Amino acid sequence: MIRSRLASALNVSEGRDTAVLERLADACGEVLLDVHRDADHHRSVLTLGGAGRGVVAAVRATVALAVDLLDLSVHDGAHPRFGVVDVVPFSPVDSGDLLDAVEARDTIAIWAGATLGIPCFLYGPMPDGGERSLPEVRRGAFVTLLPDTGPDRAHPRAGAMAVGARGPLVAYNLWVSGVSGTELRAVATRVRSRAIRTLGFSLASGAQISCNLVQPELVGPAEAYERVAAALPLGGRISRAELVGLVPQSVLDRVPSGRLAQLGLEGAVSLQARLADRSLRTRRS
Repeated sequence: MIRSRLASALNVSEGRDTAVLERLADACGEVLLDVHRDADHHRSVLTLGGAGRGVVAAVRATVALAVDLLDLSVHDGAHPRFGVVDVVPFSPVDSGDLLDAVEARDTIAIWAGATLGIPCFLYGPMPDGGERSLPEVRRGAFVTLLPDTGPDRAHPRAGAMAVGARGPLVAYNLWVSGVSGTELRAVATRVRSRAIRTLGFSLASGAQISCNLVQPELVGPAEAYERVAAALPLGGRISRAELVGLVPQSVLDRVPSGRLAQLGLEGAVSLQARLADRSLRTRRS
């Protein structure tokens, strides 16, 4: 039984049609904490949080609607993707125990495969006792990896879905100037490590180092910013920073208050603060 508080961040291949995104957000219901849009990537991130059963129900409703409304064949964003609902990770909010996150992951993957005909690839702790990462899924899907649930070929409109159970992750973008496309990709490679996954994108709106901070207690936004700044060639500079979604309060607590604006972390960006604020508003209503 899923009892703990969970967070899930649906990465949906839709970032331009406001009406469609509003319908997807409405499907999340009261567990919706944040919506981040990115027209360059044609990708929106919807962050959900709350009691496990409520989060799973909201994910189910939102995925079903996305599959009904969206078509991967007309997607033209820069970010790697293989489904209209590309990635659905579940994370525990208040502990390091992944048991409930794994249960939620498996529940959604089995349902999506059987009911929607969406092939699902699991990542995180695997049933055989091993571990699989999201990059491994992206590299191996339909090549060296068969779907864990659902059909063995992509859905004609919705593609496939990666469903994961993992600890906290911070998605963080750094916009840079004064670098060529080749230099941008070299910087991303130089900074990449076990704690920080990076990609370099030359976008219509500028050059971007896209970071997934997979061990944010070791390499958080401040450390990522410093590593990218140090790796830039002469004449390169970071022009702005952008948080995608929300950040665990424990990670935010490590950031000096004087650097919040520089790091793009001003305002109510804490996952726990958003959950507390929603709980307070619910009690008052």
